[in-house]
Amino acid sequence: MNLIKAKQKHDALLHDITSFGSDSTFKVWWLGQSGFLIKWQHTCLLLDPYLSDSLSVKYADTEKLHVRMSELVIDPARLDFIHVVTSSHNHTDHLDAETLMPILHNNKDIIFVIPEANRSFVAERVKCALDFPVGMNDGMCIEAAGFKITGLPSAHNSVERNEKGECRFMGFVLQFGGYTVYHSGDTLWFEGLEALLKPFEPDIAFLPINGNKPERKVAGNLNPQEAAQLGKAIGAKLVIPHHYHMFAFNTEDPRTFEAQCRNYDVKYTVLEIGEGLEYPVPE
Repeated sequence: MNLIKAKQKHDALLHDITSFGSDSTFKVWWLGQSGFLIKWQHTCLLLDPYLSDSLSVKYADTEKLHVRMSELVIDPARLDFIHVVTSSHNHTDHLDAETLMPILHNNKDIIFVIPEANRSFVAERVKCALDFPVGMNDGMCIEAAGFKITGLPSAHNSVERNEKGECRFMGFVLQFGGYTVYHSGDTLWFEGLEALLKPFEPDIAFLPINGNKPERKVAGNLNPQEAAQLGKAIGAKLVIPHHYHMFAFNTEDPRTFEAQCRNYDVKYTVLEIGEGLEYPVPE
């Protein structure tokens, strides 16, 4: 399979990130799958990065091949300027040791935000101290490097909790400098999700579009129509799709999402891998 070309990668991507600086706007880059990097006032927050081929290697000799579709945009060891990194849940494309271990090693003061329910699993996978990650639960808020982060439940495929009632799958609302961004992690549209999100009036909602198809034998997500409808329901000023074009067996055509957004009158942007978007978009 010919890999989908990145908009920019390696040195070009690194230069774009490090050279951006603004006191009045922020910029976001899509790094593939559900991974985004946000830069605001020289502070960088990394959401659910997957920057390796660990899943392709893991499933190479199985019936569940994870054939990569898109180019890898950056060696995670080069991301030595990260202030906050998140993992929304324990699936490897959101909690990848090959991605996170060099990032944690090369950023000595980094804040690592996870669901509290996953603490032991996370510490074992990335080989960090048990008390190192900052644990979250739904409704909980923390301050991290100038970002206010609020935890929300996600359904993948259900809103799953441990014996303490703590969420195993989460989304995060980020508030900074008068802006609000929602990163869903992996989720379906469960009862009450729009009521939780609507008061935040997000400037950007990062929503998955790969859908929920049992024949894939993996947990599912919003499909393109649901992502557009959810963006509309919560009053998001902009919806950016994710969780597609990484693995051939579990993807979706973003043009279907674009059509649904036009149908429901939802403002959207489809980023190419490695592409950055400054928000608000300069006139």
